[in-house]
Amino acid sequence: MELKEKAFQSLFFVCGISAVILLLAITAFIATTGLQFFEKVSFFEIFSAEWDPTACQPAWGMLALFTGTIYIAILSMGFSIPVGIMLAIYMSEVASERIREYLKPAIESIAGIPTVVLGLFGIIFLAPFLSKLFGIPLALNALNAGILVGFLSIPTIASISEDVLAAIPGDFRYASEALGATKWQTISRVVLPAGIGGIIAAIMLALGRVIGETMVVLMVAGNAKAMPHSFLDPVRPITANIAIELPETVVGSLHYKSLFAMGFLLLVATFVINLLADQVLERYKRRFGK
Repeated sequence: MELKEKAFQSLFFVCGISAVILLLAITAFIATTGLQFFEKVSFFEIFSAEWDPTACQPAWGMLALFTGTIYIAILSMGFSIPVGIMLAIYMSEVASERIREYLKPAIESIAGIPTVVLGLFGIIFLAPFLSKLFGIPLALNALNAGILVGFLSIPTIASISEDVLAAIPGDFRYASEALGATKWQTISRVVLPAGIGGIIAAIMLALGRVIGETMVVLMVAGNAKAMPHSFLDPVRPITANIAIELPETVVGSLHYKSLFAMGFLLLVATFVINLLADQVLERYKRRFGK
């Protein structure tokens, strides 16, 4: 029995360390390839709005692409944050145990929907609806992508926020109600402020998910490399640009390295967001002794 346990421990250790090594290897490959781009092109050149790496005089401006990513992130978070927090409040403070048992798995199952299916929904149903609503000829734009990506990020916000609110000691609620506060006053003035750190961490984790989304934005964002001026303009975010152009580039070319540079910058941004979210969650756990 002891030999069997040691064998399983060794197996789990090998699996865990293999995952870490693989992650470090991927990061190192992206970093080394991407940083080679900046040996040929000034870092400040990427802050122009024109991206045309195949022209006679290549233009390496990534500002329009990063702006498209930011537009979609703002729209998606503006949609998912209120919906996710309201769902978390309902599951934690209002719903019965029976309803919670069915509702939470249903919300979490949204994350399992294939993104290509959501992309088709955006093209076939959401785009015509937005086109009629705003009187525009084609609604493959930042708004369409932001709504769908926001829908994908709801499970992250709702599930983690519900866990955070459920972890708040019941004494907080009992003390508030003993002072004559209504249920809504207890939720808004006691429970939410007590769990705000964990909720912010959930939002930051969802933001990291949003920034890295590829298939949905590739299908419904419009793929326009021009600088957007409103949420109704078509955009091409960083992830979509990499997916579109990488198969057509020559391995080892400057264009090839520029796409890895984009990926490296996106990787750094996502890593920083997730790191900050982990720090916030860790502080929250220490605060309530979890």
